[in-house]
Amino acid sequence: MSFAYVSNERNITALAAGVLLLSSLSLGGCATSTGSSSPMDARAEAPASAPSAYLPLDVLPPKRAVPSLTVDERSTLQKELTALRDLQTARSKAAGGLVPQ
Repeated sequence: MSFAYVSNERNITALAAGVLLLSSLSLGGCATSTGSSSPMDARAEAPASAPSAYLPLDVLPPKRAVPSLTVDERSTLQKELTALRDLQTARSKAAGGLVPQ
């Protein structure tokens, strides 16, 4: 019985090696390039992509002609936000809740 087991193991090993060889050969055929092009020319042969609405990463948007907030608007907004923060802190203390630090 031990001889049959060894023989069966060799058959399985040979079958696995054959399947591996055939699959690598069949998949290797997909990776070969045609005679007119090389893998290095793949980007040159690709069709041009449609322009995107977004800027590329290395291009900065143009500077604004008018700043989004004037100095007066910014200081007013900063004062309002500070007042709201202080109001929330006072309400939290009155309610016995946690006070942000």
